[in-house]
Formats: sequence, structure tokens, C-alpha cells
Amino acid sequence: MKIVYLNNPVYGYATGDPSVCGGAERYGWHLMRALANSGWSVTVGVSSALRDGEVRVIDGVRFLGISCDIQTLVTWYRFLKIERPDWCFWQCADPLWGPCAEIARWLGVRTAFSTMHDRDVQPRIALKRRKNWWPLYVWGLQRSDIIFIQHSGQREHLPLHWQPKAYLLPGIVSLPDTVIPHAERKGTVAWVAVIRPIKRPDLLLEIARRVPTIRFAVCGAPTLYLWDAKEIENILTQLRYLPNVEYRGHVAPEQSLKVVGDASLLLSTSDGEGFPSVFLEAWAAGTPVVSLKIDPDHKIRNCELGKVTDTVDETVDAIRSLMTLPGRRQDMGMRGRRHVEEHYSPVAAVQAFETAVASVSDSRTAGLIQEEGT
Repeated sequence: MKIVYLNNPVYGYATGDPSVCGGAERYGWHLMRALANSGWSVTVGVSSALRDGEVRVIDGVRFLGISCDIQTLVTWYRFLKIERPDWCFWQCADPLWGPCAEIARWLGVRTAFSTMHDRDVQPRIALKRRKNWWPLYVWGLQRSDIIFIQHSGQREHLPLHWQPKAYLLPGIVSLPDTVIPHAERKGTVAWVAVIRPIKRPDLLLEIARRVPTIRFAVCGAPTLYLWDAKEIENILTQLRYLPNVEYRGHVAPEQSLKVVGDASLLLSTSDGEGFPSVFLEAWAAGTPVVSLKIDPDHKIRNCELGKVTDTVDETVDAIRSLMTLPGRRQDMGMRGRRHVEEHYSPVAAVQAFETAVASVSDSRTAGLIQEEGT
């Protein structure tokens, strides 16, 4: 089987570029590498960093430079026409997915769309840009052979006639070779995210002010197009000058893993997510998660991998309590590590991916047999 994927930051993750960011793209790299290691032929199109036609293979994944001097849909058409894959892969809500999915189907390429946020299964509110173009995005979902979801709650938001083609695709996380015991950790709370409104850095600031004796390590650069420049500067100024906050700005992916692995807790203040990759990275490092509202499939609450709260007051109380209980944090952290080892390995993701692919193939074969028999 051959699969293709068009994405520039994936190449950055593959090459260890310290400037790269994006949870979806990081997961895309982990998945493409896992598929390649299991025998798939994988090509990722790159319109920057590689010259047109240049090829580089990293961990079994073939990266192909494609021209960026032509329109996106023409690029997509030529990419599929040259590569002739069995499947194409797409992540995140985008109005271009409509025409891109149609081009793929016209060329006989099957389509797999992967959600990266809960909004992705709610088309009318899914788009960050060109919000009125949501019917094009709906077109893409309609034409997708597979819709990969991150947790079962996302299936419930899909229209009933799309739900049979929705398949759970687990995240992928690597287990660190060593885990720092909580009795030896630095007593910090980590907050790792791109700084944008939905991540609620304002709540992070409020929480940090209310626990002045606890140190916070904050990693993430702001996005500039989603909010007012003065508001951004106000947030950054407060992060830089709060005495118990160490604001590090953008850090390389490997450095962010170290921050999470050194911390006593990971804090999430986000208003909306899918299944945050940083949760998996925290659990893999034995770090419990304190999350304000976000708990995909109730993993944190049901598996005791940290604490889920509903208000800032509850969040402050949870942090204060857990910071005094290294033994309890240790137990939560070890449960988290076992959980990701069992459910979020490359093997588990490939098995889920191939199960979905086989189901589509089986249903098409059954349809052809039925047509021949009538």
C-alpha cells in the first residue's frame, strides 16, 4: 500500500528543526514513520526546504520536493498524478479539503481525513480562516472514505450518515528511557502550548498569581493573527514579569519534552482541544496532568492520570494539594506511563489505521460482488 501526505512542518520534525511547531504535524510525522516501518510506501510532499523533484528519505519516509510556484489545487493534482498512491492523508479542517478530496477520488485515490480538534467534527465552526467557506469543508468530509477521530466523543458530533466511516486513531508517543522520580523533581508546573486565545493564557496567569510559592515553566510562542496585538503584548508582559513564572517562549520540541519530564505537573487551561499530544508526552514521562475541563474519553478521571477541574478555584486547589503529595503524583505518573505504553504506541496506531483501511476495502469488495450478482 502507498500513501501520500502534503505537509511542510512534517519535514521539520523529521529533520529535528528546532523552530518547528504544531501538534498535528508532529503527530503526522510519527504516524507516517510508523506506517513506513510497518511496510507502507510513504511519500510526504514538501513545497519548502527541498527543491522541486529533490528526494530525501528519513526513517523510511520519502520526502519529495514539489514546486510552490503554482496554485495549491494544481500542485495537489500533479502530486497525486505523479505518485499514483492508494491513499492520501489530510489533517485538520480546511476548505481546500473539499476540492482536494474530489480530485483524489477522480484519480482513483482513496481519502483519509484525520481530525485534530473537536471543532473539526462541527463543520460550521471548524474553520479558523475563511469561515464562510465551511460548505467546501463539508464537501471534503462527505467525500472522505475514512474520517479518523481522536476520541469517541468526536463521533457523536458527526452526522449519523458519516458515523460508520469514523474510526478511532490513537496518538503516538515515545517512552523516555528514564523517568525522574517525583521525590527528585523540581516542584514546577509546566504549561506547554502555542499562545493563542483558545489556550487561555489568561487563566494560566490567574492561577499562577494565586499560588505565588509554586513555580511555573511556560513554553510557547504566540500566534499573531488570531487576536489583537496589544492583548498579545499584555499577556507576554505579564508572563515575563510574574516572579513565579519562567517564560521560555518557543522552545525546540526535544526541549519541551524535557520541561514536561522535569515538571511535577502539567497544567492545561485550554477551552478546546482534540486529544492533546502534550497529555500523552506528560504521561509517557510520568507527569500527571491537571486539566481545566478538557478530558478526552474521561481518561484523566477514570484512569487516575491527574485531576480534571471545572473552575479556576478547583484548579488552584488541585495544584496546591498535589504539589504536597509526591507519592500520589508518582502513582499517577506510573499509571500514565503504563497507559500510553499499552494504548498509544506506533504499533497500536498502525493497527487502528490498517483496520480502517481493511474495512473500506472489504465494503467496496462486497459492493462489487453484490452488483455482479444482480
